[in-house]
Amino acid sequence: MSNEAVSKPVVLIAEELSPATVDALGPDFDVRNVDGADRAALLAALPTASAVLVRSATKMDAEAIAAAPLLKVIARAGVGLDNVDIKAATTAGVMVVNAPTSNIISAAELTVGHILSLARHIPAAHGALAEGQWKRSKYTGIELYEKTVGIIGLGRIGALITARLQAFGVNVIAYDPYITSARAQQLGVTPVSLDELLEQSDFITIHMPKTPETTGMIGAEQLAKMKPTAFVVNVARGGLIDEDALHDALVARTIGGAGLDVFVSEPPTGSPLLGLDNIIVTPHLGASTDEAQEKAGVSVAKSVRLALSGELVPDAVNVAGGVIDPYVRPGIPLVEKLGQVFSGLASHSPLTSVDVEVHGELAAYDVSVYRLAALKGIFTNVVSETVSYVNAPLLAEQRGIAVRQITDADSPEYRNVITLRGALADGSQVSVSGTLTGSKQVEKIVEINGYEVEVPFAKNLIVMLYTDRPGIVAVYGSVFGEAEINIAGMQIARHVAGGKALSVLTVDSPVPAGLLASVRDAIAADLMVEIDLTE
Repeated sequence: MSNEAVSKPVVLIAEELSPATVDALGPDFDVRNVDGADRAALLAALPTASAVLVRSATKMDAEAIAAAPLLKVIARAGVGLDNVDIKAATTAGVMVVNAPTSNIISAAELTVGHILSLARHIPAAHGALAEGQWKRSKYTGIELYEKTVGIIGLGRIGALITARLQAFGVNVIAYDPYITSARAQQLGVTPVSLDELLEQSDFITIHMPKTPETTGMIGAEQLAKMKPTAFVVNVARGGLIDEDALHDALVARTIGGAGLDVFVSEPPTGSPLLGLDNIIVTPHLGASTDEAQEKAGVSVAKSVRLALSGELVPDAVNVAGGVIDPYVRPGIPLVEKLGQVFSGLASHSPLTSVDVEVHGELAAYDVSVYRLAALKGIFTNVVSETVSYVNAPLLAEQRGIAVRQITDADSPEYRNVITLRGALADGSQVSVSGTLTGSKQVEKIVEINGYEVEVPFAKNLIVMLYTDRPGIVAVYGSVFGEAEINIAGMQIARHVAGGKALSVLTVDSPVPAGLLASVRDAIAADLMVEIDLTE
């Protein structure tokens, strides 16, 4: 194996994924395969892995995550994350990503398939004819035309189902506590309460996430409100419908029938539902199309590339944020650097709170990513853990640091300014502001602790505060010169002559702590810190 191959980050593919997934990763990684269902083999392969790609069979629990000290991202080529310990991953600073939109078309089409199969008895009719029975009258069905379909949960899949079913001439009603009237009207859907939906629908399909609140949301009480001819379909998550209550309703024929693709326990071995003649069941096929599998693999491969390059990933499930606007994105590295400068300025006392202020045109955008970037920068050089966008908020919470984000469209001096402002345990405050200037979007510091400056970022910065008086620059210039510390740039700011002056130096190499202390003593500085930025 070449040295080049050894130096590449290891991406571990733990289950069978499409060739397009590997192609989407590109040539920058050492791609290895392991059988994720073989626990011993998985644990043996994890210590060198920077990323792991899984489907549903590989258990990435706390033990597996602990076995992977280099791990930065776990990618699930699909939607469900029952096999990933998200809390353990977050604590370890490991990003967890999935492919939330990869199967939405497949799931919507399967739902329509279940509805049509229930309306026309397609599986039962096929089974009878395959056994030589010609029973046309037994399998007389109903048309969808002018029937009412109730959709519980009008998200992306619900909207796709709506569009497809409207071609059949159905009336679509929906229950979704978070949908606006304008959005419902746009989709051609009538919003109703859950009780109204249950009472009016000829077909009901549920598309809700599984939470403690939604588990069993269709139980005996809800089934009793349905028409005796109505059908209920669940291709979302097992347990949204109470299976015992559903069994009772089907046996008693108080509803027309049901279609299930998902179950509380999978496979549903021994479930009494499987023996009924008024239910259609499929083995969790919602995402089981060639197209969905390929889209899922390619999606998470792209997310892995972003994660391993240190970028934010829109599909990360344990990182706040979402799609990042192109106008917002250039500010992310700026805010990270501001965070590092901020932590250097605040190093003399524990931090109790930090405000991330965004001033200017950026205030009109979703800039929640800047909060993550600021925290990542603040903790990068002050904690022993590897700091990422994932665990930075957790590090702040563990230390009792209150974090706020403030936006303000007013920015008199620059088009946009981002300010980090914090309170320290000793009662003092620190602040640092930055902006991007010019057509090349040069990152600059424009304020430190209330003093206006304009300093480009450099790897090594020295910030000092002292009483303004003649000869100070000559003193520290001479000390640094004798130590062969080259000053690449310098700016001095003050409020009034003879008051306090803030000096910011950029130097070409780190300054030994002892030398810095001697300069501080020589000029009687109130503040003297060196800040070495980490890329």
